[in-house]
Amino acid sequence: MSKEIRVIKEKCKACTLCVKACGYGAITIIECVAVIDLAKCTYCGACETSCRFMAIEIKVDAVDRSQFGLYSGVWVYGENKNGVLAEVVLELVGEGQKLADKRKQDLSVVLIGSQTKALVQELFSYGVDQVYVLENKLLEYYETNSFTKVLEEAVQKYKPEIILFGATSEGRALAPRLAARVRTGLTADCTSLDITSEGDLAQTRPAFGGNIMATILCRTRPQLTTVRPHVMSRAAKSSTAKAGKTIVLDTNITKKDVVTTVLEFIRSQKENVNLSEANVIVAAGRGVQSEDGMAMIRELTELLGGVIGASRAVVDAGWIDHFHQVGQTGKTVHPQIYIACGISGAIQHLAGMSSSDIIIAINKDPNAPIFSVADYGIVGDVFTVMPALIRELKKSHG
Repeated sequence: MSKEIRVIKEKCKACTLCVKACGYGAITIIECVAVIDLAKCTYCGACETSCRFMAIEIKVDAVDRSQFGLYSGVWVYGENKNGVLAEVVLELVGEGQKLADKRKQDLSVVLIGSQTKALVQELFSYGVDQVYVLENKLLEYYETNSFTKVLEEAVQKYKPEIILFGATSEGRALAPRLAARVRTGLTADCTSLDITSEGDLAQTRPAFGGNIMATILCRTRPQLTTVRPHVMSRAAKSSTAKAGKTIVLDTNITKKDVVTTVLEFIRSQKENVNLSEANVIVAAGRGVQSEDGMAMIRELTELLGGVIGASRAVVDAGWIDHFHQVGQTGKTVHPQIYIACGISGAIQHLAGMSSSDIIIAINKDPNAPIFSVADYGIVGDVFTVMPALIRELKKSHG
């Protein structure tokens, strides 16, 4: 595949919009004309989109689709531990079903482990068409080398069109290795998926530090993506179990394939903050001003029976541990109620909490971006609003 980018000198006004849009520093203005450094250019198209005078043109030759017909089906990697599916799997099943329906293809889950038998029927009850299974005592614990081998052989044999992984520590380790083995692309940490008119997987994720949302297409097959937990809706369970198909994978795993042995699990002694499963989160932003300001956050959280969240600014300031951080570089959450206290609403933070059922924002700046996603907005100083909320809650609690 060849690419070409050119500046049409007659149209260029040297306005510098393209210079500002380029995230790679590939464009400079020389003698009143934009000049592109091809060694730095990634052909992302940001400059072409930003140019109001249509002075930049990118040409990409047509994709060779002659082999795409060999690939079919949507797969979900069925991450599991001790016979229990990771929560993100059912979220991926729900999203995978939408993609499979649009492509008019089957939805499958791949189960690797040593306690997977009970999970097969559970997956069928969520509408999965097929389950690929490899159960082996050597695969009791996740181990990158052996799990990659199983998936690589399965992909080469059955040729799925799309494979979805959760953006967990396991998925983030496994997906890129599989992509390298089968010589395809991978889009990481996606927050939205769709099918284009040409049948490609449109993968949307935050880019340039979360300042923009980029939609990425893969020009090879299969199409691999990791999806952030708690950004997709969980699959609905059917009252009648589906008569799905079970396919046993024939990969031969030996002790030589398992290069890492788990000796013992040691639980961290630090505070266990379960943001991902919290129904109520009270999140602190820079507006609380200091560690002392966190006292009212803790009091309100306790009254609501919730969990404390925080923006990156609060964590960086040392007012609370990083386990509480919500956002692109923290946890993605989906509580019933999310109360943002003194949080301006940078896109990095919104990426981690905008799918909450009800968002209540408290900020003294009426133009704060957090209000764009809030269901209820209170324009006011957190040091005035929050004490009033706490007093009312105490009255209701008797």
